Amino acid sequence: MENHRLRMLINCGIFAAITAILAQVEIPLPLIPISGQTLAVGLAATILGSRYGAITMVVYMLIGMAGLPVFAGFSGGAHVMVGPTAGYIVGFIAAAYATGLILEKTSFTLPMAIAANLAGMVVTLACGTIWLKILFDLNWTAALAAGVYPFLVVGVIKALLAAWIGITVRQRLMQAKLLQPAI
Repeated sequence: MENHRLRMLINCGIFAAITAILAQVEIPLPLIPISGQTLAVGLAATILGSRYGAITMVVYMLIGMAGLPVFAGFSGGAHVMVGPTAGYIVGFIAAAYATGLILEKTSFTLPMAIAANLAGMVVTLACGTIWLKILFDLNWTAALAAGVYPFLVVGVIKALLAAWIGITVRQRLMQAKLLQPAI
């Protein structure tokens, strides 16, 4: 059991690094860039499950808050957590947990992974939009226009990719006995 826990924590570190790398793949937009971070959130949750997926995103957030340039645009530091992307970054934790939990309560299959990753996308967008509304004192129409609409199409594509890649990698890791079923 200790060996499993250690392996899973190492996996969390690996997925935090993957998240940092994919964060640098971005399409700039006025308030919030579209980045690969949410793809990494979905991958971590689909492969590692709720608990370790969420731990991964906590590690990612803490590394960034400590000043390492792991957030989009090679940014880092505690100040990012009071900026426009903070709601999304916090949302990554909730999204990873929700995505993994849906899969654990149902099954780690492609259709369920698609549904779970779409639900995770909604969680991330909701957290980010609520934060934008508060930070910029926006009405709901403006908050949705800034925090949801620009990300929907790309978000669905990333959710589909995270589901497909995540289930494929998870199955291969399970076959190689490098990953155990979520507990």
